[in-house]
Amino acid sequence: MKLKNKVAIVTGSTSGMGRATAVLFAREGAKVVISGRNEERAKEVVNQIKSEGFEAMYVLIDTSKIDDMKVLFDKTMETYGTVDILFNNAGALSTKPVPEVSLEEWNSVFNVNVTSSLYLTQLVAPVMKEKGKGVIINTSSVAGFGAHHGSVAYVSSKHAMNGLTKSMAWELGPEIRVNAIAPGLIHTKMVDDFGGLGILEGMIQGSPLKRHGVPEDIANVALFLATDDSSFIDGQVIKVDGGVEI
Repeated sequence: MKLKNKVAIVTGSTSGMGRATAVLFAREGAKVVISGRNEERAKEVVNQIKSEGFEAMYVLIDTSKIDDMKVLFDKTMETYGTVDILFNNAGALSTKPVPEVSLEEWNSVFNVNVTSSLYLTQLVAPVMKEKGKGVIINTSSVAGFGAHHGSVAYVSSKHAMNGLTKSMAWELGPEIRVNAIAPGLIHTKMVDDFGGLGILEGMIQGSPLKRHGVPEDIANVALFLATDDSSFIDGQVIKVDGGVEI
C-alpha cells in the first residue's frame, strides 16, 4: 500500500473526482477525511470505504464559507492527530460573462476555488512542517491556461490557483511538496449540471484522444503526486485533459 497510515483530507469528495480520489487513497492505506455539503453522499462514500475494510470519516462543510476550513482541520486533528496529504479539490463553476457576473458570484467562486485552499493550507502546513514531510495537491483546470467567452469568474479563479500552487511550492519547501492537477473534460455531476457531455462535444472532438475523461483518471494522477513516486516534482500544474491543451 502506497499510503499506509497516512492521513489525507480531500475536499469536495462526496462525488466526482474527489470521491474517486478518496476511495483510491483509502484503498492504498490512507485514513481519509471526506468533506462536502451533502450528508447523504458523504455517508455513502464513508460506507463504501469502510465496507472494503478501510478507514474514513466525514465532515460536513461549505467551502464557500472560509471559516468551515477551521472546522474541517480541527475535526481531522481531533480524530487522527495529524495530516499528511491535503487535496484541495472542491470547486465551483460559474458561466457568467464579464458584463453579467455579480460580485457576490465572483466572491463565492473565488472562495471555493482559491481562498478556501489557501486557508486550509495555512492550517495544515505547520503540522506537515513539524513532521518534516507533507504533500498538497490543488485542483486547477485547463481553464487556467486560456479563456473563452463567459465563465470569467471560473477562468480567473483557475488562473489564480495556478499562481497559488507555485507560490505554495516555493514557500512551503523543502518539507512540503505542492502540485496541481488541471483536468480537462471529466464526466462528473458538475458537467451534467452544466448541460451534459453533448454540449461539450466540440471539446471532445478538439482533443487528440477524442473522448472525455472519468474521475478515476484524476484519482490516479493524485495518487502519483501524493506518493514518493513523484518526490522530485514540485510546483507543477499537470494537465489531465486528453491533449486538448497541447
